[in-house]
Amino acid sequence: MSMRPKGPDRIPVETVRVARAAFPRGSLAIRVRDELGPLFTDAEFVDLFPVRGRPAWSPGRLALVLVLQFVEGLTDRQAAEAVRARIDFKYALGLELTDPGFDFSVLSEFRDRLVQATAGLRVLDGILAAARDKGLLKSAGRARTDSTHVLSSARQLNWLERVAETLRSALNAIARAEPGWLVDIAGPDWFRHYATRAEDSRFPEDHAQRGEVEARIGADGTRLLEAVFAPGAPHGLRVLDEVEVLRQTWVQCFHLVDGELRRRAPKDRPPGAILLVTPYDTDARGCIKRDTVWDGYRVHLTETCEPGAPNLVTNVVTTDSTVQDQVMSARIHAALAARNCLPAEHWVDAGYPTAAQIVAARRDHGVELLGPMKASTAAQSGGPFSQDAFTIDWDTRQVTCPNGLTSTQWRERLSQHGLPVIRVRFSPAGCRPCSHLRDCVNSPNGKFRELNLRRRDEHEAVRKARAEQQTDEWKERYQIRAGVEGTISQAVGRCGLRRSRYRGLAKTSLQHQLTGAAINLARIDAHLTDTPRALTRTSHFAALCPADQTIDGAK
Repeated sequence: MSMRPKGPDRIPVETVRVARAAFPRGSLAIRVRDELGPLFTDAEFVDLFPVRGRPAWSPGRLALVLVLQFVEGLTDRQAAEAVRARIDFKYALGLELTDPGFDFSVLSEFRDRLVQATAGLRVLDGILAAARDKGLLKSAGRARTDSTHVLSSARQLNWLERVAETLRSALNAIARAEPGWLVDIAGPDWFRHYATRAEDSRFPEDHAQRGEVEARIGADGTRLLEAVFAPGAPHGLRVLDEVEVLRQTWVQCFHLVDGELRRRAPKDRPPGAILLVTPYDTDARGCIKRDTVWDGYRVHLTETCEPGAPNLVTNVVTTDSTVQDQVMSARIHAALAARNCLPAEHWVDAGYPTAAQIVAARRDHGVELLGPMKASTAAQSGGPFSQDAFTIDWDTRQVTCPNGLTSTQWRERLSQHGLPVIRVRFSPAGCRPCSHLRDCVNSPNGKFRELNLRRRDEHEAVRKARAEQQTDEWKERYQIRAGVEGTISQAVGRCGLRRSRYRGLAKTSLQHQLTGAAINLARIDAHLTDTPRALTRTSHFAALCPADQTIDGAK
């Protein structure tokens, strides 16, 4: 298909007349079109289509259909039917009432084009640009960010199901590519074990019997890999994605011990960042966060939080589930800076701020990264000989202990995580006579005190942040962050954020960008109709709880 860009179309007169009669009070689609105008143009997506070919349906309109689809939680078929049959959709898209729309498969094809060009953010940016033009986006004040877990579209598998399904997936791929070759090398019982899904099998509960099944699957997979990579095998089999997944999974799950194939112990398996959890979504990763265990992804939502304007989602970032919050601030700030949405204050929870992130946010973007700093993990933390009790002279590169002893060594080193630190040491001769030596050092046989300091800017940023967080004023200001929990709840309940609709990180990222755009449209509509924001739901019994008592699980 080719695309010949057109400018924004005016709404046909008959469509306007019928829509006004059918919706005297308007609808979300109608109000958004009236207030924001055409949100997308074909020219914004011209690079997604070839110059030649049969004409494509308007990509500017398709982008709006995708957003409306997520606003209302529609499937592709339902969204295509809404374009064909619903008057308010035709009004928002500027279509004639007689326009037949398009086949539902067009939406999937358009999403693929957006993914291939990493153009999903264009949709979110289009909503933000229109909101800014109408004075609905206030991004220079405060913003808040939080993350939540996202389940993979593929079913979660236990270890035995994972290796069995990985082998079955490879067998199916080879059967499509080289059926005759596979029949010749297949084991006599392969059809009985791998012709149906692993979840349909009744794996034994006895530990010894399960070990025998593990050994059998491991041996069968190894035999298949040896046959595929043998000199006489069809060369095309080696480049099949399913075969490569089988090879990686077998490396991660099995190893040879004295010539015998055995299951790897947990300590011998690769880290979670590269460990495959399902053959059907190779970008998904397993993660554990407190009581939550999931296979999939993690999404970070950033929104504005200024009075007098709708709280709009200004950035969406999706990663695999193993990427921790504490490394995301710089990436979020860079994305916000690229679309001119940087706030002066950025409120986050305790997972995001670190000394390095606070300093970098202030230095690179002029943003105050505000959130609870994690408590010090030093052994003497909070005591009379904690690190805060020592006086640091950064100019002379010396530290004085609470009893007046001055350090003798000051050396710059790298921590075990590769971060720059300053290692300060006091002399054994000075520490040995001190009556507080045992209270000051960690080891029961330690003869001198040693400190590990951050760089000066990071050290001072942490001390200042921890001091401010003890004040009532800071705690009251921090309450603004809690509102982003409602955004996540809205995204989960209205747009299905909790589970990915698609497979792979790229398509899941697009889903989340469309979710952010859909939330923005819904919130702009609520702002235009003066719809009050929903309050946090409290049960009748919980409302009776005395003020001096707390409820388990409440924040």
